[in-house]
Formats: sequence, C-alpha cells, structure tokens
Amino acid sequence: MSEKTRNILAIAMLLMLAGSAFVAGYFTNDFIELQTGGTLVRQRQEFDVFWEAWDRIQDSFIGDLPSAQALTYGAIRGSMADLNDPYTVFIEPVARAEERQSLQGTFGGIGALLTRPEEGGPIVLEPIPGNPAEKAGVRLGDVLVAVDGVEITADTSVTAVRDMVRGEKGTVVVLTVIHEGETESVDLEVVRDDILDPSVSYRLMGDDNTIGYIRLARFSGESSKEVADAITDLQDQGAQSLILDLRNNGGGLLNAAVEVADHFLTDGPILYQVSKDEGEREYKATSETLAPDMSLVVLINGGTASASEIVAGALQDRDRATLIGDHQSYGKGSVQLVYDLSDGSSVHVTSARWFTPDRHQIDQQGLQPDIVVEVTQAAVENGRDEVLNRAVDFLQNER
Repeated sequence: MSEKTRNILAIAMLLMLAGSAFVAGYFTNDFIELQTGGTLVRQRQEFDVFWEAWDRIQDSFIGDLPSAQALTYGAIRGSMADLNDPYTVFIEPVARAEERQSLQGTFGGIGALLTRPEEGGPIVLEPIPGNPAEKAGVRLGDVLVAVDGVEITADTSVTAVRDMVRGEKGTVVVLTVIHEGETESVDLEVVRDDILDPSVSYRLMGDDNTIGYIRLARFSGESSKEVADAITDLQDQGAQSLILDLRNNGGGLLNAAVEVADHFLTDGPILYQVSKDEGEREYKATSETLAPDMSLVVLINGGTASASEIVAGALQDRDRATLIGDHQSYGKGSVQLVYDLSDGSSVHVTSARWFTPDRHQIDQQGLQPDIVVEVTQAAVENGRDEVLNRAVDFLQNER
C-alpha cells in the first residue's frame, strides 16, 4: 500500500469518527462539540505503529486481505471493544434489501387480553381500548365460549386460544361470548388487524375494587399527564392503593420518567445523572404530589429498562413502593449520543450514567425486586398473572 493511499485511509477513518453529530438515543438533548485540526494530525501520527504492523501483514500474509472499508470497520470495532461498554457500539450501513415476494401473509390479532382467573374455569376477555375486539362489541369480563364455532373447554389452554384468534390481517374471527351479567351467548365478528398498544391503561382490582392498577407501556411526552389522569380517576372511583406495572417497559423520555416519579414523591432526589462534560446533575421531586401516601407496588421484570428503571429505583430507594417481580430489571441506565457517519454507518457513544437516590448504579446492574415471584409454565399457559396476583394479595393483606 502506497504512502499516499495509507494517509488517505487514515484520514478517512478519523473523519468518520468526527462526522456530524445528532442526538437520537436515550434521553438527551445535548449536542457534542467536535474537534479536529491539530487533534486530527496528532492522532494521525499515533497511527504510525498501526501502519507499521499492517505493512508487515500486507507483505507476508498468504491469504486474501480485507478491503479498505472492512479494515476501517474492524479498527473501529476493535477500539470500541476495549471500552467494555455494551451500549457504545458501531453500526454498519443498512444493507440494501433484496427484492422478493413474500409467501407469508401479514398477521394480526384482536386486541384483547385472555385470562383464566381460576384453574379449570372459563377464559375471560379484556379488550384493549381502540382495538378490533372492543370495536366489535367485546366487553370487559366477557366469558369466551367458542372461537369460530370451536368450543372452549376447561382443557383448552389460553395459549391455544391465542393461536386460534390470531390470523391474517383483514380476516374475520367469530368469538362466541357471554357478556357479564347475562346468560345467553352472542356471536361477535372481529376483523383481525395490527394491535394498538396504549401508553397507559388502568382499572380497579381486588376483592372490593379498592386497588387501582396502572399499566405504563412506555415513557412518551404524554405519559405524565396520562398517569396523572389515571391516578385521579382511580382515586375518584375509590382506590385506596395502587399498582404501577412497568413490566416490559423499555423506557422513553427522561423528563417523562422524572415527572411520573414526581406523582408519588414529595421533594428529594429522583435520580443523579453523571456525565463527562457536566459532572453530576440531580433531578428532584417537587412538593406537588398526586399520591404521596397511597400504598404503592411497582411490578418489574427483565424487560423493565431505562426510564422505567429510573422510576422503579427512585420509588424503591425512597421507601415509597415495594418492587415485585419475577426477575431483576434489565440494567440499562445510561445515555447514548448517536453520531451519523459519512458512509451511512453510525457510532453510539455512552456519555452519561444514571444512579438512584441511594446512588445505586442502574447501568449493567439493574434493580432487584423486594419480593420475587416464581412464574410457572402452567400459569403462563393458563393466562394467570402470578406477579400481579401477588401484588394484589400484598396490598390486601397490608390493610
């Protein structure tokens, strides 16, 4: 390889790492300042040993040598490996997709939760608002009698029923149900479609309907208001305690997480963010709290990550809530800056980490439930939510 070619490749490698920056990762709005000039020249000189080694490889290696692009990508990956951070990564340009005809149809569902509250008992439906089942007339508490004329018996598992109602998008499935409080069954035609998963859903639970259940699927710009509305409505309906379900919530906006935690906390820290440029920043709760005293349980699992870990960690450390789950949380407590590079690739660089009020590092450690629930395969097949049931029992026995 000529000196000229070598210089061009070296400069290209460094320029790719100094490409235009924009923030697209986890919960940051700060741009990073890029420096070149003298820094670039100094780093070019420090690559001399690399090129010295590569010259020897090029002269002596018996096999095929990688392309300039492959060499560049390998150098970037090798450098990142020494950082020992799973979230600082290099992503190659998306390969151009080959044109092909799909032999498979697009599959959809009905948008309803299927549960069997009692072993051997009937399967009960809970329609998700805005989805096909609700639009077709399925009501909360409907007992499922048959699917497309096939009777649902005590031996029919919830898993088997899910397979029966799932099918190609746009096709019809007939559900035979008995509405709560009625005795005669009715047939409802449901058109399968993509399922819309609302950010927040809530309802009353417990033997006396005094436990408010709030499921938060993600942290968006509307989450704080939606959770606040849910808390207020549940309180008006007589809720005396709350369950906040953050299972499989992969995160979202940092500010939304802080605001949601603030609904349950009065003053004091919610989290600490430590970054290279700004040092430590404290996020604090305000004095305005919607539910400062209501008994609270937070549900977590291995899919509870990022912003949801901020909320769970704050409520746990501040002794505001009991964490119940079948597994520790994911352990994603860091901020990534995402840089688009000139050839369509990108680098994701961890620039900050989060710590709970007791300064527990979330990143790569996660949160441990206060109460661990073993979820059996039989419970999964029969649609029993053992974690949620344990939370209800905990709150009912607490009073």
